Amino acid sequence: EIPEAADRVAVISGPNFAVEAARGLPTGTVVAARDPKFAETVQDAFLTPRFRAYTSDDPIGVELGGALKNIIAMAVGVSDGLGLGHNTRATLITRGLAEMARLGMALGAQLMTFAGLSGVGDLVLTATGDLSRNRQAGLYIGRGGTLADFIRETGATVEGAPTARAARELAARLGVEMPITEQLCRILYEGIAPEEALLALTGREKRFRELEGHHPPTGR
Repeated sequence: EIPEAADRVAVISGPNFAVEAARGLPTGTVVAARDPKFAETVQDAFLTPRFRAYTSDDPIGVELGGALKNIIAMAVGVSDGLGLGHNTRATLITRGLAEMARLGMALGAQLMTFAGLSGVGDLVLTATGDLSRNRQAGLYIGRGGTLADFIRETGATVEGAPTARAARELAARLGVEMPITEQLCRILYEGIAPEEALLALTGREKRFRELEGHHPPTGR
């Protein structure tokens, strides 16, 4: 980050498949900047009758939502590829949002950002929309394929794979529980069978509150 330029940087993220926005289909997004006035300036540049932009003063949360949702979308794709049903899909999306928020708060993001377009909005789109590369990669893996074969056949960039590894390392350092991310990494990088990994989630120790799971490391 360049300190003197930080207030003049904005990030834009949300449930935005580019092809649909380009076709003029109604779309919502978030413009986030540390300087609210600059966020509004960028907002004004993007507003059209069919492209609605909201402002945020939480660029950290908006950026993290855009990155972390790809992990959960892959996991949902794996589940759907395995035929684990709608209940499992909804649970993964909801619990996935919780672990996104936990890591975000540990990094200084605002909790409510994850309840907006760049959080739950982008997550739902990417986890359920058939235009999502990360969902399609997960489906392919759940049906017995490998990530390497999917990339070779489609030429697609699957952001969720490297992001899962990076998030796993970051979560371990910060003492944040990210069980879905952990199980996706086991599938992608440790050769664990997809069904075994996903079913391990329901066998975890019981929880009493949905947002539990942020345990700062000793000595921090």
